[in-house]
Amino acid sequence: MITKPLLTHMLLSSATKWIEQSDAFSELDARFGDGDHGVTMKKIALHIQTALENWQDQSIKQFIDELGTAVMGIGGGSAGPLWGTLIGGLALPLADDTASIDGDLLKTMLASALDEMQSISTAKVGDKTLMDALIPAVEAAQNCSGDINAILNAAATAARQGAENTANFAARFGRAKNYKEQSIGTPDAGAISLTVFFEGLASGAN
Repeated sequence: MITKPLLTHMLLSSATKWIEQSDAFSELDARFGDGDHGVTMKKIALHIQTALENWQDQSIKQFIDELGTAVMGIGGGSAGPLWGTLIGGLALPLADDTASIDGDLLKTMLASALDEMQSISTAKVGDKTLMDALIPAVEAAQNCSGDINAILNAAATAARQGAENTANFAARFGRAKNYKEQSIGTPDAGAISLTVFFEGLASGAN
């Protein structure tokens, strides 16, 4: 079961990994984008760290919901609104008095996050965006019959495979789409940072 202390550990793990790899995110993004993806992801990570440090009486649902709203307002390209939507989507299936999250509820939360993302983006697998990692990650989670650790590990593995596959695609969204086939060979920075999020959750839950 994911309780408040474990969720805190999981989110801190993801935030730490984002900070550690922020330069690599920007380096990837600089090849065909604005080159600031790592900067924005670091801002989001730092905000998550601060929010967790100040988490006191809020329920899990309220905390995640307010975190999503705050992240949505973080400037620096599309990452803030996208991640704010994704995080907010995780909170939707929770009740105000939810004190712990089991495997089935975790799957529902992940599916909700994907639904929210698909409500604001038409990107799908093959379009070279973070959806290349998110969609297979959520599908792998839904198909996993194991415990919470198994679900998160399955999601992380599928996300990594999806993100690495973006190197085979021409960009169809964002500034990178102007480079078309020139973008083939370079994985999408957003898909990589999405993968790191899942890998952080998985390692933090162990």
